[in-house]
Amino acid sequence: MIVAMGEKKPYLVAILFQSIIAGTFILSKAVLNEGMNSFVFIFYRQLAGAIVLIAVVIFKSITLGFNVYGVALEYTSPTLAAASNNCLQPMTFFLTILLGMEKVKLRTIGGVAKVVGIMLCMSGVVTLALYKGPYLRPIVHHHLLDGSQQAQNHYSGDQNWIKGCLLMFLATLCWALWYVYQAPVMKDCPSMLIFTTLQSLLSAIQTGAVAIAVERDIFQWKLGWDVRLIAVVYSGIMTTAVGTNLMAWLLEKKGPVFHAMWTPLGLVITTLFSTFLLGEVISLGSVLGGILLVGSLYCVLWGKRKEEELKRLSIQGALKAEVEQHI
Repeated sequence: MIVAMGEKKPYLVAILFQSIIAGTFILSKAVLNEGMNSFVFIFYRQLAGAIVLIAVVIFKSITLGFNVYGVALEYTSPTLAAASNNCLQPMTFFLTILLGMEKVKLRTIGGVAKVVGIMLCMSGVVTLALYKGPYLRPIVHHHLLDGSQQAQNHYSGDQNWIKGCLLMFLATLCWALWYVYQAPVMKDCPSMLIFTTLQSLLSAIQTGAVAIAVERDIFQWKLGWDVRLIAVVYSGIMTTAVGTNLMAWLLEKKGPVFHAMWTPLGLVITTLFSTFLLGEVISLGSVLGGILLVGSLYCVLWGKRKEEELKRLSIQGALKAEVEQHI
């Protein structure tokens, strides 16, 4: 029984992580709908996460990605944010090719699958940005986190929606670049907890500087007992502090492929809850774009698995041939 529970643990952690991320997308959009400045919110979020992590250690900096994400979410929706999360793996792979860290073997089925994944990713981005189609309206019309009509919505205009889509995928590109350059640092880092704490602290300082430069209205900096405080505390503690370490544990126990294959779950959770809590109206274009992005993720993951299998068979063949020579 204990062994069985141990085997199920990564699956439960993966579901928990995607649920936390979905909660972040929804609460972030809720406070932006309330009129909270995105730069101020991101600063408070990172500060909350840094405080928790510093307390644990006793004693990240991907500032551009976070700030671009905040502005993009003002113009778009939590569902788009979750959908763009699915193209993080294909984007990371694409960057490793551009930087010469990985090569595409087009003569293998794995290499072809990776290229198809990148093409599906690009198609998904274009579909989300340029095609809306008919709207799929929810049955429930009473929403818990509806927010003010002021933001209902920034993304009502086609121009704002396209701008938001481009910014959202720019944010995803920043995170992909961060993952690429983070890998060699992690090899020499003595503690994942110390690493994430330093990231959060530096990110809080940098996002704070950006927020001060952009927003001078003191009202935007006030936190009351409302959805603003809930969103800041949840995003900071659950996403930055807890979520980062859950992800690190998953990567250590099961590897990056296992973690990435659960990303579509975040899209499903976000879509369901943003519809009922925020009253988000889902368009056919969003659904089709999300499907293309999920398809791109799984194409890249499948291609990676095939290439790893081919590499393993090649090594086994070489070892077998070497043993036979000595017999």
